[in-house]
Parts: sequence; C-alpha cells; structure tokens
Amino acid sequence: MTYIKYEIQTNAFVKLLLESIGDGIFVLDPKGTIIVWNPAMEKITGYSADEIKNKSCRFLHFSQCFEKGCPATFKDCGILKRGRVEPTECLLKHKAGHNISITKNARVIRSKDDEIIGIVEVVTDLTELKNARLKMEEATRRLGELNHLGGIIAKSQIMQNVFSFIKASAASDATILIQGESGTGKELVANAIHSIGERRDKPFVTVNCSALPESLLESELFGHVKGAFTGAGQNRVGRFEQADSGTVFLDEIGGMTPYIQIKLLRVLQQKEIERVGESRIRKIDIRVITALNKDLKSLVDAGTFREDLYYRLKVFPIYLPPLKKRKEDIPLLVNHFIKINNTKSNANVKGISKFALKALMDYTWPGNIRELGNAIDHAFVLCSDREIYISDLPFEIRPPSVMAISNDNSLQAQSEHTQHQKLTKEILLHHLHESNWNKAEVGRRVELSRASIWKYMKKWNIPLQP
Repeated sequence: MTYIKYEIQTNAFVKLLLESIGDGIFVLDPKGTIIVWNPAMEKITGYSADEIKNKSCRFLHFSQCFEKGCPATFKDCGILKRGRVEPTECLLKHKAGHNISITKNARVIRSKDDEIIGIVEVVTDLTELKNARLKMEEATRRLGELNHLGGIIAKSQIMQNVFSFIKASAASDATILIQGESGTGKELVANAIHSIGERRDKPFVTVNCSALPESLLESELFGHVKGAFTGAGQNRVGRFEQADSGTVFLDEIGGMTPYIQIKLLRVLQQKEIERVGESRIRKIDIRVITALNKDLKSLVDAGTFREDLYYRLKVFPIYLPPLKKRKEDIPLLVNHFIKINNTKSNANVKGISKFALKALMDYTWPGNIRELGNAIDHAFVLCSDREIYISDLPFEIRPPSVMAISNDNSLQAQSEHTQHQKLTKEILLHHLHESNWNKAEVGRRVELSRASIWKYMKKWNIPLQP
C-alpha cells in the first residue's frame, strides 16, 4: 500500500471529504496506477472503484492532455515534467461507450525530499452545464422571437399587446390608423403589418404628408401629366400607383389640407385616382396605413380634419405608447443599438454600465426611441472602453452625480473613465460594484494587475466580497 493511499484510508476527515465532494477525484501512484477513486468518479465514468484497480488513467481515453492525447507510457506524461495541468475542457470515454464532456486539472504530489509520490486529478462533469447552455440558447432564441416583430424590439406587456394588434391587422386589408408620439416607431409598425400580411411581396411606399405643401403633395400622391403645371415637363406616376397591389403608408396625415383630405377619401371609398391635369380615372388596389403624432379625434373636434375621413381611417386603430411608459424595453433597445453601432463602426463594445443604464431608465425620453438611438450613437463617439459609461452619454441625460457604494457624492459621472487617473478608494469601490467584485475585470479597467487590486483592497479595508 502506497503512502498516499494509506494516509487517505486512515484519515477519516480526508476520506469523508473525498466521498462527499461533487467533483470526481482520482489519485495515481508514481507509476501511473490509480490508487484512489472517489464516488463522484464512479458516477461520472460508470466505473466502480473495484473495476479500476491496477489500471492507469489511459483507459478513460481523455481526448486532450497537454494539447494532445495520452502518451503510450506514463513516464512520458507531461504532468511529470510540468508538475500541473491547468483546467482543460475535453472528453472522456464513459463505461457505456459514449463521450462525457468534462474539465480536468491535475497536480503532482511531492514528498519533503521533493520526490514525486503521486498525482491527484480532478474531473468536473460538464454534461449538465452543456445542457443548460443549450436550453439558455434556445430560450434566448425564443425570447428573440417574442421580443422582435418586423424590427420592433419590446418585451413589455403594453408592447406585446401592440404585437397582437399588428398580427391581427395583418390578416385583413382594413385601413390602419397608428397614433403615437414622434420617435415611437410608427413606420416600423406599418412596415411590420405589411411584411407579415398577404401583400408582403408587393410594394411598400411611404409618404410624409407634413413635409410637402398641398400642390406638391397632390402630385406626389396622385402623379401628374405633362404640362399640368409649371415645371411639369413629363408624366409622373404618383405614390398610389407605385404601390398598386401593395401598401401605402401615409405618415403625419394631420397636416393634410381639406382638399387633399377629400381626394384621399375618394381613394379609400372608390379605390381610384386621377393624376393632376388629367380626367382619366385609374383603378388601384392598395392597402392604406396612416399615422400621426397627435390624437386625430381632437383634430376632428377642432374642425381641421374631416369626420367622415376620420372614420374611414380608424377602422383598425393602433396606439403606440411613448418610451417613458415602456421603460422595461430600454435594456433590450440599448443592446440592439449597441449591436448596430458595433457593426457600423467595427467596434467591440460589450454593453453598458449599471449607472449609465440607470441614467437611461431615469430619463423621460421626450424624443422616444429615436432619441435613445441617437444617445447610443453619441456614446459610441466618446466610448473608449468595452462598456458605455455615464460620461459617454449626452449631457442632458446624465444625472447631476453618480453615487458610488461609499455614498460619496463627489464621485461624478466622469470618474467612470479612470484608466489614466489616480486610483482612489471611492473609484475602486465604484468599479468593484460595476463588475460584481470581479478583481480581474477591475484590473483591466484601471490598468493594474489583479494582485495590485487585492493589495489596494487590503490597504483600504475593502472586503473581498460584497
């Protein structure tokens, strides 16, 4: 009986520890023969302690050992030369014949005279972790499907209701009225309705009705013939004809003049148009989706919008809430805009700091999603790290100060970029909090080694864990 095996069998505490620990542990003697095999190894490999007697670890067929397979003889094993194997992910062969995904690491055991008296190896079964990863990836994929519809990104209940309305409206040709503040994504909703409807393979034409005066808007929508007015040098097909068999999206219809409103009413009722300067009636087959950033009924009550047209337009109304009423969607939207900017600028920003995200959550967003997207664009111009910090955000979004763990109000937002500043206790606490007490990550942020971070924590009596 070897010295190690004797010590383990006679030491009750060590024996209990080996039996109760969740990781697989086995010990080799200096000749490479297994002399200790704990219950966790039996569970992982399917081999009992009796079955492995007088065997070497080669029978487990580890797929990787010092960047290659097991050597032909134990004396050639790299562990004897290097003294240790860092945690390595590989496969081992189960008794039943299938491969098990594991991580293993090993250490040489030496006597007081520095002679090798054994090798201890630790094996961690990754099967459950692998399954968990697969489930997480599948859940993420499904979440993505739930949170994305036609480019609209949301998980809030109020937006899930909007998703339901979009899907319901896409199944018919009913005229849609989308109402919501500027920047809430009304065009995205219109596009989503078109993209999942029966007309999805046909044209989708957008017209901003508030951007043109009456004469130009009439020509834009209905087209004109040569000589219809000064400058009309040739025939022109209007947007309604361009969208024939598809969808027309009329944005900001609240600014339409009474004359254009009458002509639009005819389009909706008769499905026909006349080009400017022409008396010929042209039949069209289109679906009309309209939008505005005000309450259309209030314009009717004020006498600036025709009531009969209003009822024609609001066959199926959809209301888009402002961002301040769906703040749980902000993290999703931020990640979306970060991905877009990473692609555009070939950057590698991983995310946003907790304090910066809190600032975004606390802001009222008068410009809604468009303003949020612009804020992330702004942050990418200033961001020089793997995260977006408060100091990268537009000035109006930043809070007056950033509270660190120490509740020191003097730690301003700008102190988040401290790579080239003197490290203080407050700044260290701030970064520890930001990185969930990951000392290596803090070291990367302030350009110091992990050992230096530990020394500073000890110097300032900062606990190793929160």
